[in-house]
Formats: sequence, structure tokens, C-alpha cells
Amino acid sequence: MTNFEENIEVKGARAHNLKNIDVTIPREKLVVITGLSGSGKSSLAFDTIYAEGQRRYIETFSAYARQFLGGLERPDVDKIDGLSPVIAIEQKTTSKSPRSTVGTITEIYDFLRLLFARASDAYSYNTGEKMVSYNDEKIKELITESYKGKRINILAPVIRSRKGHYRELFEQIAKQGFVKVRADGEIKDIVKGMKLDRYKMHDIEIVIDRLVIDDTKDNHKRLNESINTAMYHGDDVLMVIDQDTQEARYFSRNLMCPSSGISYPNPEPNNFSFNSPKGACPNCNGIGTLYQVNEHKIVPDESLSIKKGALAPLGEAKQTWIFKQLETIATRYDFKLTDAFKDIPKEAKQIILFGGNEKFTVNSKALGVSRDYKIDFEGVANFIESQYETAESTSLKRWAKEYMDKIECPECQGSRLRKESLYFKVNKKNIAELANADIVDLADWFKNLPKHLEKNQLKIAEEVIKEINARLQFLLDVGLNYLSLNRSSKSLSGGEAQRIRLATQIGSQLVGVLYILDEPSIGLHQRDNEKLINSLESLRDIGNSVIVVEHDKDMIERADHVIDIGPRAGKHGGQIISEGKPGDLVKENTLTADYITGKKKIEIPAERRKGNGNFLELKGCTGNNLKNVSIKLPLGQMIGVTGVSGSGKSTLINETLYPILNAHYFNGVKKPMPYKSIKGLEHIDKVIDINQSPIGRTPRSNPATYTKTFDEIRSLFAKVPEAMIRGYKPGRFSFNVKGGRCETCQGGGLRVIEMNFLPDVYVECETCQGKRFNRETLEIRYKGKSISDVLNMTIDEGVAFFENIPKIYRKLKTIQDVGLGYITLGQQSTTLSGGEAQRIKLATELSKRDTGNTFYILDEPTTGLHFEDIRVLMLVLNKLADKGNTVLIIEHNLDVIKTVDYIIDVGPEGGKGGGEIIAKGTPEEVAKHKTSHTARFLKLELNS
Repeated sequence: MTNFEENIEVKGARAHNLKNIDVTIPREKLVVITGLSGSGKSSLAFDTIYAEGQRRYIETFSAYARQFLGGLERPDVDKIDGLSPVIAIEQKTTSKSPRSTVGTITEIYDFLRLLFARASDAYSYNTGEKMVSYNDEKIKELITESYKGKRINILAPVIRSRKGHYRELFEQIAKQGFVKVRADGEIKDIVKGMKLDRYKMHDIEIVIDRLVIDDTKDNHKRLNESINTAMYHGDDVLMVIDQDTQEARYFSRNLMCPSSGISYPNPEPNNFSFNSPKGACPNCNGIGTLYQVNEHKIVPDESLSIKKGALAPLGEAKQTWIFKQLETIATRYDFKLTDAFKDIPKEAKQIILFGGNEKFTVNSKALGVSRDYKIDFEGVANFIESQYETAESTSLKRWAKEYMDKIECPECQGSRLRKESLYFKVNKKNIAELANADIVDLADWFKNLPKHLEKNQLKIAEEVIKEINARLQFLLDVGLNYLSLNRSSKSLSGGEAQRIRLATQIGSQLVGVLYILDEPSIGLHQRDNEKLINSLESLRDIGNSVIVVEHDKDMIERADHVIDIGPRAGKHGGQIISEGKPGDLVKENTLTADYITGKKKIEIPAERRKGNGNFLELKGCTGNNLKNVSIKLPLGQMIGVTGVSGSGKSTLINETLYPILNAHYFNGVKKPMPYKSIKGLEHIDKVIDINQSPIGRTPRSNPATYTKTFDEIRSLFAKVPEAMIRGYKPGRFSFNVKGGRCETCQGGGLRVIEMNFLPDVYVECETCQGKRFNRETLEIRYKGKSISDVLNMTIDEGVAFFENIPKIYRKLKTIQDVGLGYITLGQQSTTLSGGEAQRIKLATELSKRDTGNTFYILDEPTTGLHFEDIRVLMLVLNKLADKGNTVLIIEHNLDVIKTVDYIIDVGPEGGKGGGEIIAKGTPEEVAKHKTSHTARFLKLELNS
């Protein structure tokens, strides 16, 4: 009898490529599942254990709740015993909303809002003075003390610095029984028909009372009534004027500036939220950025005429209403549509871009007649702006965006909050300044904060500060010290997003939970790996079970239990080839064991490439944390860009260099981060960026469609004699077109069950059993295989099957060469890991003819790769560099770094402690550097 308190027992797991395996996983231990990419690690961890945990959770709901969720299919496993509640921390879980930030995901920003609502001091945005607020009793006391024996006017402010004639307002005031007002500093009687200059700014106050302050009972009573009346009409603000000196002073129940009289509402947490109308900047609605029309994108080439397409959004002249209006403008300003745009009068350009209305008459002396014309033109720039703001169609919005730039909101300077919210401060800092600080600096600031708070503030804020400190510490523990709370979750890498969720889970202090993580070490420098492993151990030590799908050597060596799946990938994998303590693993004869013991390793090249003698020189980069960085990239070599997480590698390469090259070779529209100059563009002829974004966001996308292989396969099936007799065209074999596809699932092969508050679940279509096509289409066979059979082939099988069709063979062979022979042609892109998606992109580029002068940029291509897969990948990349191409790799993996020809190390730290080039040269030269963190680990690797 198995003790379920000690183990999780999985019996007969057959999901995907798993071969009916049984496995025992010890509870409350750190368990690593490793093996080649595609061997079945995720199938066991996520598609079996997590899927069963989620299904059992849903079964605890009432029958009423379950009817909205639909039935979750049982994973293909005989049974799982000893399963705890399961939480999966994957890489694809962060929100893509521009409103989601590190602060909102971790909930630290919510605590910050609470702190500012309860313990901040308000300051006037006019004078910088500290704001004050009084109750009515205190106001009465202050007036009595300050104006004893003096004659005063008590007034209620109703209009402040606004234009208008205000005739109706004066009539309304008179109806309420008041006889005098103070308008623009002068007290006047209200007379019938009274009004002011409507085009000037005005300040208007109602004169509530005029009295002398003394200590009599009647005087106190009168003062009380006057204060109440003034507060009622002045919206909780009143004004007192000394009749002798004419000095004015304001009093308010709200927070108020004693000099200028401006007041803020009493703060609540929503006043500091950019997701609430109370706190969001009204100009950008709390996003922090705006899209603004760029005139240079509308008219990219001023030497062209309007007729020849100078106005890019309109193209060349056609017989349309817009071009008729442009002809009318040309008649008015005496130019022709065939004139170069640069020669058109300035006023005409203004109307073409920003619109105008005008009527005019043209006299023809030759004909002796006159003709009336009317210009009524919205303007091309205004039209683009209105389409972006009001169009319901996504494609129209996308079209408008092509002619716009993303800019920081000029009103809130990117802080996302309204002006008043930024003038509430805790220890001289506003909430936006804290949200912009690196986590490491923020943690220090909060540790010292209690010393700077007053006693009453500390009493209120103590618990909140304790909660913030704990959560910041968790982020530091997982190596995210360089992030800031306002960092958009869209800009986070998969590994960063996963570690943020990990920090949140550590903070929740749950016990008895089974956590499953998918390669949390992605994007993490060796220096920070230690922190991550410590965090996972602390999750285990409080009484949780932790399963990690991982390839990292340090993680494997620190695990309590290691399960190695293999022996190969795809249908050649799916078996447990070893399990036990890390010490037992190294005794086994497996690929993983061979690489850990050093029996197998990725060799250091005998000599480094010298390059072709040309350079790409980029100077003066200052984006994000870069400190005026300049780099000189040797072409015709393999270059590694290294550095700790957050040091500025992505800013330098992905945000600065790539947009410059993309704009130069392919007219890319993404604006690069600030830089001064670039030289050497003539030495390369195209740039290819191979990142980890998915190859498609729906199950309809797959390797065959992405690499365009499916187009060739469909054409091949349309040429089969039976298909020609039936008159089937290539479209018949597409699952995205009506006719050949199964109409129940519309060619998806799956039906989506919307889970409302849980992720959507996909179930196999009951009509076509996941085949995607209808019966007639499936009757067409090429070499005995239907189109559905072909989609279910692995790449390895496809290479053999299509070896006589060069166009298809070449594309499939390159996918096989990058180590992806185990995936199927029709595998849904949503089931591919980031590393697999990146290698499919790489294969797509490799199948094209290279020029020998191509510049390849790869962002962490080793993501999700086993040591053996890295070896295969490096063979492919080395082939590219051997042909004279330049391959630039942003990477932390030492197996890659030690094999490149030239290293650029960015650092020394992350966040504002980084942004400098600290070492450059061959791996051997960089390893000698004294302060580089990369050098320390690289030295060990080169000497091993």
C-alpha cells in the first residue's frame, strides 16, 4: 500500500507521446523533470498532473456552476493518487493589457495607493505650500483669533478663472437672496441684466456676510451661520477678506492651499489608481502614452507630387471625392497636383493635413465668367486621428497607427495620473516616483521610511509598510531587483513574468500545494540563478511540493529528486529513462547524465573567426538605462551579447539596433530608442530578427502554415488525379476556407469551451474527431495519405515522405536540422514552447537563400533547450556564420557564450546600476575581466 502522504503516484500516463508510464513523485520535495526538448516533460507535468488537478478542482463546483464551465476531459492517464491542489506557473500567463504593470500583478501598487490615501501630505501645485483642511469649529476659531476687532467680508467662491458672461448665474444668486458679489476683485451690487465680458477669465465670489468680529454670543452665532452658508454655496470652500487691508485668505473642509485657495478632495486609494477615473490622467486615460500623427509618415517623400502618391495614406490620384477636394485646394492656392509636394504653398499644406473651410470665387478672364468654389476638407492628419479614435474595425485602427508615433503623454509625463494625485507625497516622494524606482532602491527606501514619518502617520502606515516590504523582498529573492513597479507586463520576458508570479505565490504563504513551474531560469544570469533556487527551496520548506520542468545544470544538481524523460524526442521519447537523487542520475547512461558529468560537452572552437574586416558602429545609445553606450560590431562573426538580467541588453539590441536596421532595409515603422549615429550599414544587405514571440496565437496556426509548406502541400493534393476529376482546387484542402473543412469546428479540429473565469479549454470536435476536414476532402489521398494524415506526420516522417518534392523537402529538412524533427506539421502553435517557436522561425529563415551578408539577431535561442539541443542549434548557427553572415545572440547560457567569436558584456548590474559596456573581445579576453559577473562564470567554463 503506497503512502499518499509521501508520494504522488501517476499510473499509465499516455498524454501526447508518453508511453503508458508510471512514476512516483515524492511530496514536499523539489523535483526536476528534465530531458530533451519534445521528450514529454510538459506532457507529464502540465498535460497530465496539472490537467487532472484542474479537473478535480472544477468537479468540486456545484452542478449549476459546472454547466457554465463545460466538462473538462480527463487527461489520458489511468489514475493519479496523492494529488494536492495544483498551481501552474507558466510563461504565457501575463496580461497583454497596457494597464497591467509589475505593481498591479504583485499587488504592491495597491498597498502603495493605500499608503498614500492614509499617510501622505498634500502640497499645492500652484505654490508648493502644504495643503490644509479644517472642520467648521476650527475655521470659526481661526477667524475669531485672526480677525478679532476687524471688519471682514465672508465670501463663497463660485467661479474660478473661467470665461463667460455669467448673466444667468447673477440672476440665480439674486433669487437666493444675495445682493452683492465680488467679481474680479471688486465688490458690486447685483443689478438686473448684469453680465461680464464673455471672452475674459473671471473669478466670482458671493458676498455672504459683512461683519465685525467680537466676543459676543450673537456674533458667534452669526459667524456660525455665515460659515455654514458660505461652505454650502462655495462647495466646502470659503474666503475671508479683511476690509481694511483687502487681504484674502481661504478656508476649506477639503485639503486646500491657504494662499491660492485651490483645493483637492480628501484622498482615497482610487485617487492614485490609473485605472480609475478619479486618478487617471484625463489626457491619456491612464495609459501614459498617446498616439500622435507623424507628418513625415504621411508625406515620406516631398519630392513626389500628390498625383504620384506624395500623400502615403491616399496613394496615387484617383477619381474620388478626396482628390476633387485636393483639386479645389490647388485652384485656391494656385498650384497643380503634379507639382512636387515641397513646392506647394505653406497655407495649402496646412489645409491638406489639418483641414479647413472656405468659400471663394475664381474669375476667368479668358471666358469672362466667374465660378464659386467651396473647400470643406477634414485634413488627412485629422482623418487618420479620428479613424484611430473612433473606428470599430481593428484593421482600420492598425492602418491609422502606421502614420502615427507612440509618444509619452505630455500632460502627465508618462506617470498615468492626474496632476492633483502627484502632489500627495510621503517623505517628499510622490507615488509615480516610487513606481519608477528600481525594486532594489524601493526596498531600501521603504526600510528607512518609518524614521521619516510622524507618529500619527506611522501608526496608520505600519501594517501597510510591513506588507510592502515583504512583497518587495520576494521580488529581490527571485532576482528581479532591476524591474520597476510601473514596468508594463507586456514588456516582460517569459522568465520574468514567471518569476513575478513565483514571488506572488511565495508571498501568499500557502501550504500543502503542488506547484508546477515551466523553466523559471529562462532569461536569468548565472549570478541570479542561486536566488531563484533558494526561493523554490523556501516554497518547499514551508510544506509545498515543487515540480520544475528544467534544463539548468545548477537546478538539477540542487533538486531532491530528478526524473529524466527520453531517450529522444517526439515518438522516440515519452519514457522514464532514469529517476532518483541527482547523485544517482549521473551514474546512468543518459544524454542528461553525460552532459552533467562532462562525458559529453559542447566543444570550444579550436580558433575564433576573424570576421570580414568590416564593422557596424552604433554610437550614443541612451534608451532606458543605457548610459551613452557605443558599440562596434565586427561583421562576419558570431557575436554574443551578455550581462546580468536587466543590464540593458534588450534595450541596446532589440529596442535600438534592430529598429534602425529594420527601418533602413525594410522601411520598418518601429521607432528606435535614442541614439546619435550609426555607420557601416552598407556592409550588410538585410536583417533578420528571430525572437520568441509565438508563431501564431490560435490553434489554427501551425509549423506547416507558418513556414508556407502547407501551400505547397495543398497544391500537391490538388494535382492528385482524383482531385482533378472532382474539380478540387488548393483551397479545398485548407481548413480556413469553406468547402473542404469540417463545418462543425470550422476547420479547427477543436471546439473552444469558454471557461469564463478560467483559461479557455479546447476539446476535440465530435464530428471530424479532430481531422479538421469533411469526408469528401479526406477521400483524396497522395501516396495513401489524406491531407489530415500529412498534418499529423512528424517533421522526421515528412522529410522521408516528401523527399522527391524539392520545395517541400527543403523547408522540412531545415526544421529537422534545428532539432525539431519530433513536432508534427499540424501541431497547434499554442502548444509550442517559446524556444520551439523561435527555432521554427530560424528554420523558415534558413530555408531561404542567404546572401552571405545577412545580419541575424537571436534573443536567447537556448530557451527550453536541453544540452544536446543546444549542440544541434550551435551547429546550425555556426554554418550561417561560416558563410560570412553575422549572427548576434543575446544569451546567458555559458555553452553558447564560450563558442562565440566576440563578446559584448553589458552591466555591471541590472536597472540603473547597468547600461554600460564593461567588457568586450573574445571569450578568452572577457574571462580575464575583474568586475564582470559573466567573466567570473566564463572563466570556470573555459578552464573546465
